[in-house]
Amino acid sequence: MHLQKEITKCLEFKSKHEEIELVSVEEFYKEAPPEISKPDITLSDPHHQTLARLDWELEQRKRLAEKYKECLTSKEKILKEIEVKKEYLSSLQPRLNSIMQASLPVQEYLFMPFDQAHKQYETARHLPPPLYVLFVQANAYGQACDKKLSVAIEGSVEEAKALYKPPEDSQDDESDSDAEEEQTTKRRRPTLGVQLDDKRKEMLKRHPLSVTIDLKCKDESVLHLTFYYLMNLNVMTVKTKVTTAVEMTTPISAGDLLSPDSLLNCLYPGDHGKKTPNPANQFQFDKVGILTLNDYVTELGHPYVWVQKLGGLHFPKDQPQHTVTADNSLSASHMEMTMKLLRTRLQSRLALHKQFASLEHGIVPVSSECQQLFPAKVVSRLVKWTAITYEDYLELSYTKDIVEAGLAEDTHLYYMALIERGTAKLQAAVVLNPGYSSMPPIFSLCLTWKGERTNNNDDNIRAMESEVSVFYKELSGPKPGYQLLTNQLQRLCVILDVYLETESHDNSVEGPKEFPQEKMCLRLVRGPSRMKPFKFNHPQGFFSHR
Repeated sequence: MHLQKEITKCLEFKSKHEEIELVSVEEFYKEAPPEISKPDITLSDPHHQTLARLDWELEQRKRLAEKYKECLTSKEKILKEIEVKKEYLSSLQPRLNSIMQASLPVQEYLFMPFDQAHKQYETARHLPPPLYVLFVQANAYGQACDKKLSVAIEGSVEEAKALYKPPEDSQDDESDSDAEEEQTTKRRRPTLGVQLDDKRKEMLKRHPLSVTIDLKCKDESVLHLTFYYLMNLNVMTVKTKVTTAVEMTTPISAGDLLSPDSLLNCLYPGDHGKKTPNPANQFQFDKVGILTLNDYVTELGHPYVWVQKLGGLHFPKDQPQHTVTADNSLSASHMEMTMKLLRTRLQSRLALHKQFASLEHGIVPVSSECQQLFPAKVVSRLVKWTAITYEDYLELSYTKDIVEAGLAEDTHLYYMALIERGTAKLQAAVVLNPGYSSMPPIFSLCLTWKGERTNNNDDNIRAMESEVSVFYKELSGPKPGYQLLTNQLQRLCVILDVYLETESHDNSVEGPKEFPQEKMCLRLVRGPSRMKPFKFNHPQGFFSHR
């Protein structure tokens, strides 16, 4: 019994090696060297096999322990290096700040404002996508192609950050809800009109940040453009302002030339900026009772289509669409052309502004390059130049053809010129396209002399209209042709002289001819319609028929 107990004790003995997870037998014979595995003994004897496997485990663990020590030492070494670098970098930041501060005068002197640009890029991170696209593309275009273009970000960064913060969840206690109930009973609920006003304000809300672009021209005048983003409508708007290099006297007739409402009208054909380009907005407007965005453009800015394209927004024309994302490539493809058009528009308006000051004083300014287009002596004189409204233009009897042809729209500018010679008075109603001078002004004439003569009852008046409105390319002058309007008015004075001087004298009236012939004409009249020679031939100085 004693021996049996000893045997069971031995059998039940649990060795430590049983807890160790050894490598498999196949892997042991594959990897262990022959002096440890001893295959000739261990293959037949499980006891020796287990001992050999334990020896191999011990050998592997010794190797791994050494490797672990090596890794620990290298880790400590790397940690020390990291600490040294951290200290170096933390001390570098204040040094860099002081260097940047000290280099500010140098940056200004060399026109390389790194510090300012860095701050702007930090602010740009908080711009909404369309304004960010505009900022990046305008900056890139300015650096690459147009050194006189400057871009900046305005507005409150803190408000922009607050827009993206999730509202804090407030768990109201019963006491709070009771207090609220008491307050609501005391306070009257807002009326339906007030609620609608609040909803409209919320719908037309602008992003706190805006992008400004300043376009400088050769004469140092500047076009300031401020771009806004309406968050709920997902459209962009622009406000404009002009700063001239010298103080300009403002002629009365030049009232609309530089006004923010009409300055950028129809920069691209048909783009008058009076309605929203996003079709989805109409459904939003219907909910809050907004008829059209045109009622709010003075406050919000004009939502021109080209503004959307500069911000990378492209809307479908007929049906509403879900969120339209800002596209960089769309903005880049339109940037150069739009900036050139903006600069051209400003220069043409400033040129007109100067010309109007002379026209109001009865002087038609003709540049030295254009002198050869006219004879030396011009008797007819401009006596009046005024701006008129679109409604006044429509009421004139001799402008119906222009209106019916669709050449007179409410986005155009309208003027009235009065040219006199003796008892003859020539009224000229002028339609000035916003795209002047690439689009010529159109003249409608009415001559008051021995009755009223218009294009309806006198073929020569129609011929005079075509001389200035159809053959305008002869009068463009040097590029970019901003003198076209004044040259057309001077041509009107010349052809009025020709018209009056070539009229046949009534022999029944005694005394000298009212308008003696001073212009040299090859033929006074031609054809059954008795057309007059209105074409001036330089340098010979005579007039002929076309």
